[in-house]
Amino acid sequence: MSEIMEMLVRRGFLWQSFEIYGGMAGFIDYGPLGNAVRRKLENLWRKYFVINERSVEIDTPTIGVEEVFIASGHAEGFTDVAIECESCGRVFRADHYIKEKLNIEVDPTIERVWDVVVEFNLKCECGGNFKKPFHFNLMFETKIGPGKGKKGYLRPETAQGIFIAFKRLSNYFRDKLPFGVAQIGRAYRNEISPRQGVIRLREFNQAELEFFCHPGEKKHPEFYKYANDVVTLVDKFDKEHKVTLKEAVEKGIIAHELLAYFIGKTRRFLLEAGVKDEKLRFRQHKDDERAHYAVDCWDAEALTSYGWVEIVGIADRSDYDLSRHTQFSGEDLSVFVPFKEPIKVKRKKVVPNLAKLGPVYKDKAKKIAEELEKLENAEDEVEVVVDGEKIKLSREFYEIREVEEEVHGERVIPHVVEPSFGLDRITYVLLEHAFDKDVVDGEERRVLRLKRWIAPIDVAVLPLLSREEFQKKALEIVEMLRESGIYTEYDDSGSIGRRYRRFDEIGVPFCVTVDHQTFEDNTVTIRDRDTTKQVRVKVEELVSILKELLNSERSIEEFGEIFKA
Repeated sequence: MSEIMEMLVRRGFLWQSFEIYGGMAGFIDYGPLGNAVRRKLENLWRKYFVINERSVEIDTPTIGVEEVFIASGHAEGFTDVAIECESCGRVFRADHYIKEKLNIEVDPTIERVWDVVVEFNLKCECGGNFKKPFHFNLMFETKIGPGKGKKGYLRPETAQGIFIAFKRLSNYFRDKLPFGVAQIGRAYRNEISPRQGVIRLREFNQAELEFFCHPGEKKHPEFYKYANDVVTLVDKFDKEHKVTLKEAVEKGIIAHELLAYFIGKTRRFLLEAGVKDEKLRFRQHKDDERAHYAVDCWDAEALTSYGWVEIVGIADRSDYDLSRHTQFSGEDLSVFVPFKEPIKVKRKKVVPNLAKLGPVYKDKAKKIAEELEKLENAEDEVEVVVDGEKIKLSREFYEIREVEEEVHGERVIPHVVEPSFGLDRITYVLLEHAFDKDVVDGEERRVLRLKRWIAPIDVAVLPLLSREEFQKKALEIVEMLRESGIYTEYDDSGSIGRRYRRFDEIGVPFCVTVDHQTFEDNTVTIRDRDTTKQVRVKVEELVSILKELLNSERSIEEFGEIFKA
């Protein structure tokens, strides 16, 4: 881990934020190379979850008013159990500290944590005693506006902005389920004691898709594309399964087809990004670890030097969010779903007796009648509310009739399946899984074997010698490649071997070299990062050849043979 991190910091992938002021745990800066990798990862994500899905992408504020998070449950339930040292005042996340110091998995409740602290006489790192545990809300609080202002929070997830905009989005899709809404952006969690570098951040990048579906139709028309993919699953009882997604649904390991579909799609996305299949699994949340909004949840986990790390959460949030926001906002967030054919149903209808209502309630009679008609059934006495006044009515003011009606559809509150991606963690996993060392020309070299479409720089152009004619020709090629949309770097400092090593270390897939033969026949060499093999091509064909190479996994030797043919 330390070797990888040293390279990532030194070469400009990422580094500690606020470094000249001593830094602050839980915050990182993306350097030029790291930012380029993450942006390419975002675009690959869009290909899978926006472009090739019935989805749209929106962008909502990173600050939300307090009411949003009261409704969502975050204001009350988004907490961790913390312990504070009486001597030095340091605060730790209790379950993580106990795991680190005692290697014990503990239920994150105040009672259980305190039992462990007392039983094992657990001390702070400074030797001091701990105070009693307490709940700590992980949201950053803020004030909106001057003076007392309005209480708000930095969003702990991007999802709530989508739920708040549901009525607009449903209209956009003409109320036709299913549909997805995606968002990529920053989220914030005031972690108690983040200690794992880029794995646990206080400000991080998320890519989330909220896929709205009919509660009784948790299927996807394109499940067949992933049904036969063999996936490693670890269920909530810690039993491992290596099965196809179709088998996992049939055996009840995965609750329904829609969850399995997104597990399959997530796996394909991660593999294309560069996560190694043998270091990838999907683990089901245990009953006591699921988020307050989830009825089932699976995490994509990658094996790293930190151990198994969660990089994606795929949750069935049911109708929790839309129901809560309906309740707290007073807005109807349901959708009318038409039946294929109208159906006839019998129901009991409350019919007002206007002859009785009129003389007794006079001007209010009409409003009372309207409220009575809304009732599905009634006993010998009912209560209605008119203009804020509660009015009790006996059976003389209404009658109950059984009627047969033609029903054309139903109103439902959609359920939501949510794949949520931690882009910072995935970016780190790609870099660690790509990190390799081998021996070239008798020397050990470090190489990042990133997928070509994820690499931060596409091509490096290098003059063999630091002479004016070599440099001039190389810079002409750089300009040609950049104008064609190929991200190109130029380097003429040091020996050609050293320059190759520098670009291998940061994952550049190809180096183009201008040498003596270039001036004889207008050809250059293309060198492959992974194999160090080279092919010679004409300069006028360089753009088309590189574009094809950058979007394929063909070896340069294989491509060279095709090119010659």
